[in-house]
Amino acid sequence: MNREALIRTYADGPARLKETLESLPREMWDYKPSPTAWSVREIIIHMPDSEASGYVRCRKIIAQNGVSVDTYDQDAWASRLGYQSADIEAALELFRLMRIATVNLIKTVAESSWANCVHHPDDGKMTLDIWLEAYAHHVTKHCEQMRRNMAVWEAAGRPSNTATGSRDRGSI
Repeated sequence: MNREALIRTYADGPARLKETLESLPREMWDYKPSPTAWSVREIIIHMPDSEASGYVRCRKIIAQNGVSVDTYDQDAWASRLGYQSADIEAALELFRLMRIATVNLIKTVAESSWANCVHHPDDGKMTLDIWLEAYAHHVTKHCEQMRRNMAVWEAAGRPSNTATGSRDRGSI
């Protein structure tokens, strides 16, 4: 996929996430397919946290060529930051706004900045193109995960949610 297509895919992330969520019954959003798997709610809450990391990494690549970036333990964040009961609407809006700001930035960045890089402790050298490839597909991977959750929920007989209950009402 060329850079322009990746930017479009990245930009379309919030709409793809919204479309996927609209296809999933809210009564299954807190369903966990296994004790260690994430529910749809937890995946949604993860999205702005991951996006915040990407937001900073993108800017460091552009503005601070050659520096190191941090990692974070997404499972620790999910369990210790209350993902299982966090506000879905606020998370979706935060994700959408960060994504818009970054799309606007990368559409205007100088061509020379695409060769800049940061050092990722696990993945090594990360250029802006490598960063874009990873984040452009992040939403799609999680939408597929949410659909798998629904398939497991349906195969289990659509059990009622006992963990946190449905808290969120209204449109996405």
